Amino acid sequence: MEGDSLPKLVELMAHLRSPEGCPWDRAQNYDSVKGLLLEEAYEVIDALNQRDFEAVEEELGDLLFQVVFYSRLAEEDGRFDIDRVIEGVHRKLVRRHPHVFGEKRARTAEEALASWTAVKKKEKGTDSPSSSIMDGIPALPSTLEAHELGLRASEAGFDWAKVEDLLDKVEEELREFRKELVSNPQNGDRKLEEELGDLLFAVSNVARRVHSDPESCLRGANQKFRRRFKALEDELAKRGKTVRDSTPEELDVVWKRVKTRENL
Repeated sequence: MEGDSLPKLVELMAHLRSPEGCPWDRAQNYDSVKGLLLEEAYEVIDALNQRDFEAVEEELGDLLFQVVFYSRLAEEDGRFDIDRVIEGVHRKLVRRHPHVFGEKRARTAEEALASWTAVKKKEKGTDSPSSSIMDGIPALPSTLEAHELGLRASEAGFDWAKVEDLLDKVEEELREFRKELVSNPQNGDRKLEEELGDLLFAVSNVARRVHSDPESCLRGANQKFRRRFKALEDELAKRGKTVRDSTPEELDVVWKRVKTRENL
C-alpha cells in the first residue's frame, strides 16, 4: 500500500540519531545538512534530464531522506515532526485547489494556475494594494529568480507579446554588450557586467516563454558540454595527445567530429 514504507524510514532516522546510532548523523544540525539537501535536489534534476528513471527513483529516496532528517532535527527540538509536515502540506494543497475541491472548477491549466495563485497571494498577504507583485520571492538560483520575476510580471500583464519579440530583445541586449565590450577592452567594468546581466535575464525569459526553465536548460547544456569534452579527450588520447598540447585547429576538428558523431 502506498505510504506504508515511510514509517520505516522515520524509525531508521530516529535510530541513526540515537546514542546507539551513527556518530556522523548525531553530529549534524540544521546548517550542516543544507548542502546535502541542495545536492540531492540537483541530483534528482540531473536524473530527470537524462530520463534515467532508475536514478530518479534512487535520488528521490535520497531527497526524501533529507526531509525526514530535517523533520527529526525539529522533532528533537520540540518544534514539529514528520506527521505535522505531511498534514500541513495536505491541508495547504486542498486549500490551494478550490478549483478541484470547491464549487468552481477550472477548465484549463491556465485557469487552475490563476486560481492557485490567487489563493497563495491571499494567504501570504501579497494581494493588498500596498504590496508589490515582486514581494515574497524566495532565495533562488539567479536563473530561476529571473524566471519567477518574468512569470510574475507576465501574470500582471507586463510581458512581450510573443516569443519573437523577446528574441529581438535578446539581440538588442547582445548588441549593447558588444558595444560596451568594444569601449571597455580591459573588461571588469560594472557597466559591462550590467549589460551581460541584462542579456542573461532576457535569455532566462526566453526559456519561460517556451515553457521551460533556464536552470534546467543550462544544466542540460552543462552536461552536454561535459560529455562532449570527455569524448574530445578520449579522441585525442587515441592519438597520444592531450587538450593542452593540441593546436586550436586540431581541437576544432576533433570537437566538430565529436558533435557530428553524437548527433547521428
